[in-house]
Amino acid sequence: MAAPIYLEDLHVGQTFTAGPVTVTADAIKAFAREYDPQPFHLDEAAARDSLFGGLAASGWHTAALSMRMLVDGLPFAGGLVGVGGETTWPRPTRPGDSLTVHVEVLEITPSRSRPDRGMVRTRNETRNQNGEPVQISTLGIVVWRRPA
Repeated sequence: MAAPIYLEDLHVGQTFTAGPVTVTADAIKAFAREYDPQPFHLDEAAARDSLFGGLAASGWHTAALSMRMLVDGLPFAGGLVGVGGETTWPRPTRPGDSLTVHVEVLEITPSRSRPDRGMVRTRNETRNQNGEPVQISTLGIVVWRRPA
């Protein structure tokens, strides 16, 4: 297991990569049945006639896969505690895609009222095997300071 990452370990411009994970048609359909049961996530024929032109993972499925890769690949002390952000899906995640998350630290703000932590803003791109972003997120994350 990797050593925990504390606020003092980070600097603006620092990058991390997490993953990969490969997406299957069965996984896309299973997630959709449970959480986003729309035809373009469940049925190849219906998906071909949709805006997506083929089976596409739910954006929330891509987000869940991205979160798992981040949890596995970024051992922030105390966990990944998000405090808001913005997410876009510039292209669909497809069956067979191999996804990797690329993280860049944009801003680090130590807390004035809580000296044991700070706020880090990151830009996260989940990319497919061709390097094309399928999800782009800018997130605020609480990061703990190293204990004295």
